[in-house]
Amino acid sequence: MIIKKKPEITVLDNNVTIATDKIEYVESVSVGTWFGVGTRHETEAQNGIAHLLEHMFFKGTSRRSSKDIAEQIESVGGHLNAYTSREQTAFFARTLLDDVFLAVDILSDIIQNSLFDENELERERIVVLQEIGQAIDTPDDIIFDHFQRCAYPNQAIGRPVLGQPEVVSGLKRQEIKNFVSKQYTNERFVFSVAGNVEHKQMVELVEKKFASLPNDNSQPAVEPANYVGGDFREVKQLEQIHIIIGFPSVSYDHEDFYAYQVLSMLLGGGMSSRLFQEVREKRGLAYSIQSFTTSHQDGGLMGIYAGTGEYFIEEMLPVISDELNKLTSDDLEEEVIRAKTQLKAALLMSREGTANRCEQLAQQLIIHKRFKPITEIVEKLEKVDSLAVRKIASAMLSNRPTLAALGPISRLETYSSFEKRFV
Repeated sequence: MIIKKKPEITVLDNNVTIATDKIEYVESVSVGTWFGVGTRHETEAQNGIAHLLEHMFFKGTSRRSSKDIAEQIESVGGHLNAYTSREQTAFFARTLLDDVFLAVDILSDIIQNSLFDENELERERIVVLQEIGQAIDTPDDIIFDHFQRCAYPNQAIGRPVLGQPEVVSGLKRQEIKNFVSKQYTNERFVFSVAGNVEHKQMVELVEKKFASLPNDNSQPAVEPANYVGGDFREVKQLEQIHIIIGFPSVSYDHEDFYAYQVLSMLLGGGMSSRLFQEVREKRGLAYSIQSFTTSHQDGGLMGIYAGTGEYFIEEMLPVISDELNKLTSDDLEEEVIRAKTQLKAALLMSREGTANRCEQLAQQLIIHKRFKPITEIVEKLEKVDSLAVRKIASAMLSNRPTLAALGPISRLETYSSFEKRFV
């Protein structure tokens, strides 16, 4: 049974959006602020500023030190965190119901009253540079940055979220403050709550607590995404080759969005998927292989990640290519039904926690500017059939592929040979 109760949504006079998803049977409450701002809103000379800011918002305000922020939320058993993506930045907390007012107060304080102290900035800059170094030393992490950059070269959407070390090293306090006042504005702000709360009470609380958000809404439009594709490869002394193969997909609002979700699931979304069965189970060519889709406001990517040994890459790449090509002609009906069932189950299971429901509601309002009922999403998934999947597979494979590889890649075929596999 799908629960059809809708969340309540209020837009204040200053264009701040407040949404509550009332869940009467839970003891915890998840609250958060989501901004439609991320790496994509940076210039090349600012790359990494949004992520550095994510850190700096926790480093002290006019009312609280960084230690106070941590101690106050943890003294009530709560949890406070944040993340930065290419199009969003989020700050969120989870507490017991009686402590939700403290969570809102802390979030409002760090968003509006952060000091960005010079000494704290220098310390946190070092922390972020170490985070970047850790990512570089984690091949199954950094390969995704290489893939993104190769798909969208010399574009904001292709730059790494963590930023470039040389850029992060030079970001100044005033530049950070200017970015906040220009980008973290009321119109880009959504406050989301999931738990046993009253909407009216939360509206009154947020309206009072978030009265000092910047209101400069003259932000320039983001640079359009232009998929290019191509080849990135780096020789590195590793035990395995880490490789991603990909093609352009579609935006969140595209009519084929759900067909791509189904395609990704049946191709490499589980143990019964084509790639897992063919590459790992039948041939033992890789321990880890999976497919994924990422979407943004004007495009997206579909990719396949695999980790394989130096001497298996020559056999594995043709197998993956063959499986991709088969999608355009095989009878996919049984696989499509199974993939849709997996997607629906994952969606419904994700609704069982306040944190997920809080985030899902906020992201829908940021991306779609409205709430999308579960019934609507399930209905669109149900409409995807094998013909639709074959159609988008053909369209996808007609584009120039992106190939990113890292490790002992001397036996990896040339890009021109790989590209011809899809002609």
